[in-house]
Amino acid sequence: MRRAIATIVALLMTASAQAQGPSPDDLAARNIQRRAVEAMIWAMPAVNTDLMLQAMLGSTKAKVNEIVYWSKPANWKNQTLTPNPDSIYFMSFWNVKDGPMVLEIPPAQGGSIAGNIVTAWQMPLEDAGPEGADNGQGGKYLILPPGYRGEVPAGYIPLQSDTFSGFALLRSNLASHTDADVAKSVAYGKQIKLYPLGQAQNPPPTSFTDAYDVLFDSTIPYDVNFYRSLDRVVQNEPWLDRDRAMIDQLRSIGIEKGKAFNPDQTTVAILDDAAQEAHALLSQPYDAGFPVLNPGIHWFPAAMAEMVKAAQGGYADPDNYPVDARGVTYTLGFTGIKRLGTAQYYLMANKDKDGRPFEGSVTYRLSVPANAPVRNYWSVTVYDRETHALVRNMPSASRASISPGIQKNADGSVDVYFGPKAPEGKEANWVPTDPTRKFELLFRLYGPEKPLFDHSWKLPDVERFATTIGGITK
Repeated sequence: MRRAIATIVALLMTASAQAQGPSPDDLAARNIQRRAVEAMIWAMPAVNTDLMLQAMLGSTKAKVNEIVYWSKPANWKNQTLTPNPDSIYFMSFWNVKDGPMVLEIPPAQGGSIAGNIVTAWQMPLEDAGPEGADNGQGGKYLILPPGYRGEVPAGYIPLQSDTFSGFALLRSNLASHTDADVAKSVAYGKQIKLYPLGQAQNPPPTSFTDAYDVLFDSTIPYDVNFYRSLDRVVQNEPWLDRDRAMIDQLRSIGIEKGKAFNPDQTTVAILDDAAQEAHALLSQPYDAGFPVLNPGIHWFPAAMAEMVKAAQGGYADPDNYPVDARGVTYTLGFTGIKRLGTAQYYLMANKDKDGRPFEGSVTYRLSVPANAPVRNYWSVTVYDRETHALVRNMPSASRASISPGIQKNADGSVDVYFGPKAPEGKEANWVPTDPTRKFELLFRLYGPEKPLFDHSWKLPDVERFATTIGGITK
Protein backbone atom coordinates (compact mmCIF):
# COMPACT_ATOMS: atom_id res chain seq x y z
CA MET A 1 0.00 0.00 0.00
CA ARG A 2 2.83 2.42 0.94
CA ARG A 3 4.63 1.62 -2.33
CA ALA A 4 1.48 2.40 -4.32
CA ILE A 5 1.05 5.71 -2.49
CA ALA A 6 4.72 6.61 -3.13
CA THR A 7 4.28 5.85 -6.81
CA ILE A 8 1.19 8.05 -6.99
CA VAL A 9 3.00 10.90 -5.21
CA ALA A 10 6.00 10.60 -7.59
CA LEU A 11 3.69 10.72 -10.61
CA LEU A 12 1.90 13.76 -9.21
CA MET A 13 5.23 15.52 -8.59
CA THR A 14 6.40 14.72 -12.14
CA ALA A 15 3.12 16.00 -13.57
CA SER A 16 3.44 19.15 -11.49
CA ALA A 17 6.99 19.72 -12.71
CA GLN A 18 5.91 19.22 -16.29
CA ALA A 19 3.05 21.65 -15.84
CA GLN A 20 5.51 24.24 -14.55
CA GLY A 21 7.71 23.74 -17.64
CA PRO A 22 11.46 23.14 -17.90
CA SER A 23 13.76 24.65 -15.32
CA PRO A 24 16.00 27.63 -16.13
CA ASP A 25 18.99 25.28 -16.29
CA ASP A 26 17.16 22.99 -18.73
CA LEU A 27 16.22 25.95 -20.92
CA ALA A 28 19.79 27.23 -20.96
CA ALA A 29 21.14 23.80 -21.92
CA ARG A 30 18.55 23.38 -24.67
CA ASN A 31 19.36 26.84 -25.99
CA ILE A 32 23.07 26.06 -26.24
CA GLN A 33 22.36 22.69 -27.85
CA ARG A 34 20.09 23.90 -30.66
CA ARG A 35 22.11 27.03 -31.39
CA ALA A 36 25.37 25.10 -31.47
CA VAL A 37 23.88 22.68 -34.01
CA GLU A 38 22.90 25.54 -36.29
CA ALA A 39 26.23 27.28 -35.74
CA MET A 40 28.15 24.24 -37.01
CA ILE A 41 26.04 24.00 -40.17
CA TRP A 42 26.38 27.73 -40.85
CA ALA A 43 30.10 28.00 -40.04
CA MET A 44 31.39 24.91 -41.83
CA PRO A 45 33.23 26.65 -44.73
CA ALA A 46 34.97 29.19 -42.47
CA VAL A 47 36.03 26.59 -39.90
CA ASN A 48 37.20 24.36 -42.76
CA THR A 49 39.50 27.22 -43.81
CA ASP A 50 40.73 27.82 -40.27
CA LEU A 51 41.54 24.14 -39.78
CA MET A 52 43.76 24.14 -42.87
CA LEU A 53 45.45 27.33 -41.73
CA GLN A 54 46.11 25.86 -38.27
CA ALA A 55 47.47 22.67 -39.86
CA MET A 56 49.90 24.75 -41.90
CA LEU A 57 51.01 26.83 -38.91
CA GLY A 58 51.28 23.81 -36.62
CA SER A 59 52.94 21.26 -38.88
CA THR A 60 55.13 23.33 -41.21
CA LYS A 61 57.35 26.41 -41.06
CA ALA A 62 55.12 28.29 -43.49
CA LYS A 63 53.46 31.52 -42.39
CA VAL A 64 50.56 33.63 -43.56
CA ASN A 65 51.28 35.44 -46.86
CA GLU A 66 53.75 32.75 -47.86
CA ILE A 67 53.21 29.60 -49.93
CA VAL A 68 53.04 26.02 -48.72
CA TYR A 69 53.35 23.35 -51.41
CA TRP A 70 53.64 19.62 -51.92
CA SER A 71 56.73 18.71 -53.96
CA LYS A 72 55.17 15.40 -55.04
CA PRO A 73 51.58 14.31 -55.62
CA ALA A 74 49.90 14.07 -52.23
CA ASN A 75 50.14 10.89 -50.19
CA TRP A 76 47.84 9.94 -47.28
CA LYS A 77 49.61 12.31 -44.89
CA ASN A 78 47.83 15.16 -46.65
CA GLN A 79 44.68 14.94 -44.51
CA THR A 80 42.84 17.84 -46.08
CA LEU A 81 39.37 17.00 -47.40
CA THR A 82 39.35 15.15 -50.75
CA PRO A 83 42.75 16.43 -52.01
CA ASN A 84 43.90 15.64 -55.55
CA PRO A 85 46.81 13.14 -55.59
CA ASP A 86 47.30 13.70 -59.34
CA SER A 87 48.37 17.33 -59.18
CA ILE A 88 51.04 19.44 -57.50
CA TYR A 89 49.47 21.65 -54.84
CA PHE A 90 50.53 25.19 -54.00
CA MET A 91 48.51 27.06 -51.36
CA SER A 92 48.74 30.57 -50.02
CA PHE A 93 46.87 31.56 -46.89
CA TRP A 94 46.72 35.31 -47.37
CA ASN A 95 45.74 38.12 -45.02
CA VAL A 96 45.08 41.69 -46.16
CA LYS A 97 44.52 43.33 -42.77
CA ASP A 98 47.73 45.33 -43.28
CA GLY A 99 46.95 46.16 -46.90
CA PRO A 100 46.36 44.63 -50.36
CA MET A 101 48.32 41.58 -51.44
CA VAL A 102 49.40 40.70 -54.97
CA LEU A 103 49.20 37.09 -56.17
CA GLU A 104 51.13 36.84 -59.42
CA ILE A 105 50.39 33.89 -61.70
CA PRO A 106 52.91 33.07 -64.47
CA PRO A 107 51.86 32.72 -68.13
CA ALA A 108 50.88 29.20 -69.18
CA GLN A 109 54.15 28.52 -70.96
CA GLY A 110 55.87 25.31 -69.95
CA GLY A 111 53.11 24.62 -67.44
CA SER A 112 49.72 25.82 -66.28
CA ILE A 113 47.81 26.60 -63.13
CA ALA A 114 44.26 25.60 -62.24
CA GLY A 115 43.70 28.05 -59.41
CA ASN A 116 40.92 29.30 -57.17
CA ILE A 117 41.10 32.34 -54.90
CA VAL A 118 38.55 32.39 -52.09
CA THR A 119 37.66 34.31 -48.93
CA ALA A 120 37.74 32.92 -45.40
CA TRP A 121 34.18 31.75 -46.07
CA GLN A 122 35.41 30.02 -49.25
CA MET A 123 33.35 32.32 -51.43
CA PRO A 124 35.13 32.38 -54.81
CA LEU A 125 36.71 35.71 -55.72
CA GLU A 126 38.23 34.53 -58.98
CA ASP A 127 39.83 31.61 -60.78
CA ALA A 128 43.39 31.80 -62.12
CA GLY A 129 45.21 30.21 -65.04
CA PRO A 130 44.06 29.33 -68.56
CA GLU A 131 40.42 29.00 -67.42
CA GLY A 132 40.65 31.97 -65.04
CA ALA A 133 40.59 35.73 -65.41
CA ASP A 134 44.10 35.84 -66.90
CA ASN A 135 43.18 33.34 -69.68
CA GLY A 136 46.60 31.71 -69.42
CA GLN A 137 48.42 34.97 -70.13
CA GLY A 138 49.50 35.29 -66.53
CA GLY A 139 48.25 38.04 -64.27
CA LYS A 140 48.59 40.04 -61.09
CA TYR A 141 45.60 39.34 -58.88
CA LEU A 142 45.19 42.16 -56.36
CA ILE A 143 43.37 41.05 -53.20
CA LEU A 144 41.78 44.06 -51.50
CA PRO A 145 40.78 44.37 -47.81
CA PRO A 146 37.14 44.81 -46.79
CA GLY A 147 35.92 48.34 -47.47
CA TYR A 148 39.04 49.26 -49.47
CA ARG A 149 38.83 52.81 -50.84
CA GLY A 150 42.33 53.20 -52.27
CA GLU A 151 43.28 53.45 -55.90
CA VAL A 152 43.75 50.25 -57.90
CA PRO A 153 46.85 50.59 -60.11
CA ALA A 154 46.59 49.76 -63.78
CA GLY A 155 47.58 46.27 -64.86
CA TYR A 156 46.07 44.40 -61.90
CA ILE A 157 43.03 42.13 -61.61
CA PRO A 158 41.26 43.56 -58.52
CA LEU A 159 39.51 41.16 -56.15
CA GLN A 160 37.40 42.81 -53.45
CA SER A 161 37.36 40.58 -50.40
CA ASP A 162 34.78 40.93 -47.63
CA THR A 163 37.08 39.14 -45.17
CA PHE A 164 40.63 39.89 -44.06
CA SER A 165 41.85 36.41 -44.84
CA GLY A 166 41.35 33.58 -47.30
CA PHE A 167 43.44 31.30 -49.42
CA ALA A 168 44.41 30.46 -52.97
CA LEU A 169 44.49 26.84 -54.08
CA LEU A 170 46.85 26.68 -57.03
CA ARG A 171 47.25 23.33 -58.78
CA SER A 172 50.27 23.05 -61.04
CA ASN A 173 49.03 20.61 -63.65
CA LEU A 174 50.91 17.39 -64.34
CA ALA A 175 51.60 15.91 -67.77
CA SER A 176 52.41 12.56 -66.11
CA HIS A 177 53.74 11.08 -62.88
CA THR A 178 57.28 10.66 -64.13
CA ASP A 179 59.97 12.25 -61.97
CA ALA A 180 60.82 14.65 -64.78
CA ASP A 181 57.23 15.86 -65.21
CA VAL A 182 56.74 16.19 -61.46
CA ALA A 183 59.93 18.27 -61.20
CA LYS A 184 58.79 20.39 -64.14
CA SER A 185 55.41 21.01 -62.51
CA VAL A 186 57.06 22.00 -59.23
CA ALA A 187 59.48 24.36 -60.98
CA TYR A 188 56.63 25.99 -62.88
CA GLY A 189 54.60 26.45 -59.68
CA LYS A 190 57.54 28.15 -58.01
CA GLN A 191 57.16 30.98 -60.52
CA ILE A 192 54.09 32.07 -58.52
CA LYS A 193 54.72 35.24 -56.52
CA LEU A 194 52.97 36.67 -53.47
CA TYR A 195 53.83 40.08 -52.02
CA PRO A 196 52.27 43.25 -50.57
CA LEU A 197 51.10 45.87 -53.06
CA GLY A 198 53.25 48.39 -51.17
CA GLN A 199 56.37 46.48 -52.29
CA ALA A 200 55.29 45.92 -55.88
CA GLN A 201 58.10 48.07 -57.28
CA ASN A 202 60.67 45.73 -55.75
CA PRO A 203 58.89 42.57 -54.58
CA PRO A 204 60.63 40.48 -51.94
CA PRO A 205 61.24 36.82 -52.80
CA THR A 206 58.24 34.59 -52.18
CA SER A 207 58.78 32.02 -49.43
CA PHE A 208 57.93 28.40 -50.32
CA THR A 209 57.65 25.62 -47.70
CA ASP A 210 57.44 21.96 -48.72
CA ALA A 211 54.75 20.02 -46.82
CA TYR A 212 55.19 16.71 -48.61
CA ASP A 213 55.28 13.70 -46.26
CA VAL A 214 54.24 15.92 -43.32
CA LEU A 215 51.07 14.96 -41.44
CA PHE A 216 48.83 17.88 -42.43
CA ASP A 217 45.53 17.13 -40.69
CA SER A 218 42.59 19.46 -41.23
CA THR A 219 39.76 16.94 -40.95
CA ILE A 220 36.61 18.27 -39.31
CA PRO A 221 36.43 17.71 -35.50
CA TYR A 222 32.85 16.96 -34.52
CA ASP A 223 33.28 18.10 -30.93
CA VAL A 224 34.00 21.26 -28.93
CA ASN A 225 37.18 21.89 -30.97
CA PHE A 226 35.01 22.90 -33.91
CA TYR A 227 33.70 25.79 -31.82
CA ARG A 228 37.21 26.78 -30.78
CA SER A 229 38.03 27.18 -34.47
CA LEU A 230 34.81 29.12 -34.98
CA ASP A 231 35.79 31.46 -32.16
CA ARG A 232 39.07 32.23 -33.97
CA VAL A 233 37.09 33.14 -37.08
CA VAL A 234 34.77 35.45 -35.10
CA GLN A 235 37.69 37.16 -33.37
CA ASN A 236 39.68 37.72 -36.57
CA GLU A 237 37.08 38.47 -39.24
CA PRO A 238 34.46 41.21 -39.67
CA TRP A 239 30.78 40.37 -39.38
CA LEU A 240 29.17 40.14 -42.80
CA ASP A 241 25.77 41.82 -43.14
CA ARG A 242 24.15 38.59 -44.31
CA ASP A 243 25.33 36.83 -41.12
CA ARG A 244 24.57 39.41 -38.44
CA ALA A 245 21.63 37.31 -37.21
CA MET A 246 24.26 34.88 -35.87
CA ILE A 247 25.75 37.39 -33.40
CA ASP A 248 23.31 36.61 -30.59
CA GLN A 249 23.17 32.95 -31.59
CA LEU A 250 26.90 32.59 -31.00
CA ARG A 251 26.89 34.75 -27.88
CA SER A 252 24.47 32.28 -26.31
CA ILE A 253 27.05 29.46 -26.74
CA GLY A 254 29.90 31.59 -25.41
CA ILE A 255 31.41 32.97 -28.64
CA GLU A 256 31.53 36.77 -28.77
CA LYS A 257 33.87 39.19 -30.51
CA GLY A 258 36.37 40.66 -28.09
CA LYS A 259 35.76 38.09 -25.35
CA ALA A 260 37.51 34.84 -24.51
CA PHE A 261 35.74 31.58 -25.33
CA ASN A 262 36.15 29.45 -22.22
CA PRO A 263 33.26 27.00 -21.82
CA ASP A 264 32.88 25.14 -18.53
CA GLN A 265 32.71 21.36 -18.38
CA THR A 266 28.93 21.30 -18.59
CA THR A 267 28.93 23.49 -21.69
CA VAL A 268 31.72 21.43 -23.28
CA ALA A 269 29.56 18.32 -22.90
CA ILE A 270 26.60 20.10 -24.50
CA LEU A 271 28.76 21.34 -27.38
CA ASP A 272 30.22 17.88 -27.95
CA ASP A 273 26.71 16.47 -28.16
CA ALA A 274 25.53 19.28 -30.45
CA ALA A 275 28.45 18.68 -32.79
CA GLN A 276 27.51 15.02 -33.10
CA GLU A 277 23.91 15.96 -33.86
CA ALA A 278 25.04 18.45 -36.50
CA HIS A 279 27.32 15.80 -37.98
CA ALA A 280 24.37 13.45 -38.34
CA LEU A 281 22.27 16.17 -39.98
CA LEU A 282 25.06 17.07 -42.41
CA SER A 283 25.76 13.43 -43.25
CA GLN A 284 22.16 12.57 -44.03
CA PRO A 285 21.82 14.30 -47.44
CA TYR A 286 25.23 13.03 -48.50
CA ASP A 287 24.36 9.47 -47.51
CA ALA A 288 21.12 9.79 -49.47
CA GLY A 289 23.08 11.07 -52.48
CA PHE A 290 22.95 14.44 -54.19
CA PRO A 291 21.00 14.83 -57.44
CA VAL A 292 22.77 12.64 -60.00
CA LEU A 293 24.33 13.78 -63.28
CA ASN A 294 22.75 11.00 -65.35
CA PRO A 295 19.47 9.32 -64.35
CA GLY A 296 19.92 5.76 -63.17
CA ILE A 297 23.65 6.16 -62.43
CA HIS A 298 24.89 6.89 -58.89
CA TRP A 299 27.61 9.45 -59.76
CA PHE A 300 26.62 12.96 -58.62
CA PRO A 301 28.26 16.43 -58.84
CA ALA A 302 30.34 16.99 -55.72
CA ALA A 303 28.53 20.22 -54.81
CA MET A 304 24.82 20.97 -54.84
CA ALA A 305 23.80 23.21 -57.74
CA GLU A 306 21.98 25.73 -55.54
CA MET A 307 25.08 26.24 -53.41
CA VAL A 308 27.39 26.63 -56.41
CA LYS A 309 25.09 29.21 -58.01
CA ALA A 310 24.75 31.23 -54.81
CA ALA A 311 28.49 31.22 -54.07
CA GLN A 312 29.47 32.17 -57.62
CA GLY A 313 27.12 35.14 -57.32
CA GLY A 314 28.61 36.22 -54.00
CA TYR A 315 25.40 35.28 -52.18
CA ALA A 316 23.89 38.45 -53.63
CA ASP A 317 20.37 37.08 -54.10
CA PRO A 318 18.41 38.47 -51.11
CA ASP A 319 15.91 35.62 -51.33
CA ASN A 320 18.38 32.74 -51.33
CA TYR A 321 21.04 31.73 -48.82
CA PRO A 322 21.60 27.93 -49.01
CA VAL A 323 23.38 27.51 -45.68
CA ASP A 324 22.36 23.86 -45.33
CA ALA A 325 23.69 22.86 -48.76
CA ARG A 326 26.85 24.88 -48.14
CA GLY A 327 27.42 23.16 -44.82
CA VAL A 328 27.13 19.71 -46.37
CA THR A 329 29.45 20.63 -49.25
CA TYR A 330 32.25 21.84 -46.98
CA THR A 331 32.23 18.66 -44.91
CA LEU A 332 33.41 16.94 -48.10
CA GLY A 333 36.01 19.26 -49.58
CA PHE A 334 37.41 22.74 -49.75
CA THR A 335 37.74 25.80 -52.03
CA GLY A 336 35.21 27.60 -54.19
CA ILE A 337 35.27 27.71 -57.97
CA LYS A 338 34.09 30.76 -59.89
CA ARG A 339 33.80 29.01 -63.26
CA LEU A 340 32.93 25.43 -62.37
CA GLY A 341 33.06 23.16 -65.41
CA THR A 342 35.88 24.98 -67.19
CA ALA A 343 39.19 23.97 -65.58
CA GLN A 344 37.75 20.99 -63.72
CA TYR A 345 34.61 19.06 -62.87
CA TYR A 346 34.04 16.63 -60.02
CA LEU A 347 31.76 13.62 -59.66
CA MET A 348 31.33 11.61 -56.46
CA ALA A 349 29.91 8.19 -55.69
CA ASN A 350 29.32 6.54 -52.34
CA LYS A 351 27.33 3.53 -53.58
CA ASP A 352 27.85 0.77 -56.12
CA LYS A 353 25.59 -0.14 -59.03
CA ASP A 354 23.21 -1.97 -56.69
CA GLY A 355 22.95 0.95 -54.28
CA ARG A 356 25.18 -0.57 -51.58
CA PRO A 357 27.82 1.55 -49.77
CA PHE A 358 31.42 0.85 -50.76
CA GLU A 359 33.15 -1.58 -48.37
CA GLY A 360 36.93 -1.73 -48.09
CA SER A 361 36.83 -5.53 -47.91
CA VAL A 362 35.19 -5.80 -51.34
CA THR A 363 36.87 -5.46 -54.74
CA TYR A 364 35.10 -3.23 -57.27
CA ARG A 365 35.59 -2.35 -60.93
CA LEU A 366 34.94 0.94 -62.71
CA SER A 367 35.03 0.78 -66.51
CA VAL A 368 35.92 4.25 -67.76
CA PRO A 369 34.62 4.49 -71.34
CA ALA A 370 36.97 5.41 -74.18
CA ASN A 371 37.36 8.99 -75.34
CA ALA A 372 36.86 10.57 -71.94
CA PRO A 373 35.83 14.21 -72.51
CA VAL A 374 38.92 15.91 -71.08
CA ARG A 375 41.59 18.20 -72.49
CA ASN A 376 44.04 17.30 -69.73
CA TYR A 377 43.34 14.12 -67.77
CA TRP A 378 40.83 12.16 -65.73
CA SER A 379 41.44 10.54 -62.36
CA VAL A 380 39.52 8.55 -59.76
CA THR A 381 40.46 8.69 -56.07
CA VAL A 382 39.54 6.67 -53.00
CA TYR A 383 38.69 8.58 -49.79
CA ASP A 384 37.73 7.47 -46.31
CA ARG A 385 33.94 7.58 -46.04
CA GLU A 386 34.02 8.89 -42.47
CA THR A 387 36.69 11.62 -42.74
CA HIS A 388 36.49 12.42 -46.49
CA ALA A 389 40.31 12.47 -46.48
CA LEU A 390 42.75 10.05 -48.07
CA VAL A 391 42.62 6.63 -46.43
CA ARG A 392 45.40 6.48 -43.87
CA ASN A 393 48.43 4.25 -44.38
CA MET A 394 47.61 3.35 -47.98
CA PRO A 395 50.52 3.31 -50.48
CA SER A 396 48.47 5.05 -53.17
CA ALA A 397 45.05 6.63 -53.51
CA SER A 398 44.17 7.03 -57.17
CA ARG A 399 44.54 6.01 -60.77
CA ALA A 400 44.43 8.45 -63.65
CA SER A 401 44.79 8.59 -67.40
CA ILE A 402 48.30 9.98 -66.65
CA SER A 403 49.23 7.20 -64.18
CA PRO A 404 52.38 5.26 -65.11
CA GLY A 405 51.66 1.97 -66.86
CA ILE A 406 47.88 2.35 -66.84
CA GLN A 407 46.42 -0.44 -69.01
CA LYS A 408 43.78 0.23 -71.66
CA ASN A 409 41.35 -2.26 -73.12
CA ALA A 410 41.21 -2.94 -76.86
CA ASP A 411 38.32 -0.49 -77.27
CA GLY A 412 40.18 2.31 -75.48
CA SER A 413 38.28 1.97 -72.22
CA VAL A 414 40.11 1.60 -68.89
CA ASP A 415 39.12 -0.70 -66.03
CA VAL A 416 40.07 0.62 -62.59
CA TYR A 417 39.88 -1.71 -59.58
CA PHE A 418 39.37 -0.80 -55.92
CA GLY A 419 39.92 -3.33 -53.16
CA PRO A 420 42.25 -4.72 -50.48
CA LYS A 421 44.17 -6.78 -53.04
CA ALA A 422 44.87 -6.24 -56.73
CA PRO A 423 43.26 -8.69 -59.15
CA GLU A 424 45.97 -10.77 -60.80
CA GLY A 425 47.76 -8.82 -63.54
CA LYS A 426 45.85 -5.59 -62.75
CA GLU A 427 48.28 -3.94 -60.33
CA ALA A 428 48.78 -0.89 -62.59
CA ASN A 429 45.03 -0.24 -62.61
CA TRP A 430 44.39 -0.92 -58.91
CA VAL A 431 43.74 1.43 -55.99
CA PRO A 432 44.13 -0.18 -52.53
CA THR A 433 41.44 0.05 -49.86
CA ASP A 434 41.49 -0.58 -46.13
CA PRO A 435 39.39 -3.72 -45.52
CA THR A 436 38.23 -2.30 -42.17
CA ARG A 437 36.95 1.02 -43.57
CA LYS A 438 34.17 2.18 -45.84
CA PHE A 439 35.20 4.44 -48.70
CA GLU A 440 33.92 6.83 -51.34
CA LEU A 441 35.11 7.80 -54.81
CA LEU A 442 35.73 11.10 -56.55
CA PHE A 443 36.15 11.21 -60.34
CA ARG A 444 37.94 14.31 -61.64
CA LEU A 445 37.81 15.63 -65.18
CA TYR A 446 40.48 18.26 -65.85
CA GLY A 447 39.58 20.37 -68.85
CA PRO A 448 36.07 18.85 -69.17
CA GLU A 449 34.50 18.94 -72.62
CA LYS A 450 31.02 19.04 -74.14
CA PRO A 451 30.23 15.28 -74.21
CA LEU A 452 30.18 15.31 -70.39
CA PHE A 453 27.59 18.07 -70.25
CA ASP A 454 25.40 16.98 -73.18
CA HIS A 455 25.41 13.45 -71.67
CA SER A 456 26.70 11.78 -74.83
CA TRP A 457 29.55 10.39 -72.66
CA LYS A 458 28.48 8.81 -69.39
CA LEU A 459 30.55 7.44 -66.54
CA PRO A 460 28.94 4.13 -65.55
CA ASP A 461 28.33 2.82 -62.07
CA VAL A 462 30.98 0.96 -60.10
CA GLU A 463 30.30 -2.78 -59.86
CA ARG A 464 31.27 -5.40 -57.32
CA PHE A 465 34.05 -7.61 -58.62
CA ALA A 466 34.99 -9.81 -55.64
CA THR A 467 34.77 -10.00 -51.86
CA THR A 468 37.75 -10.73 -49.59
CA ILE A 469 36.96 -12.73 -46.45
CA GLY A 470 39.71 -13.88 -44.10
CA GLY A 471 42.31 -13.08 -46.77
CA ILE A 472 40.52 -15.23 -49.35
CA THR A 473 39.06 -13.53 -52.42
CA LYS A 474 35.67 -14.90 -53.45
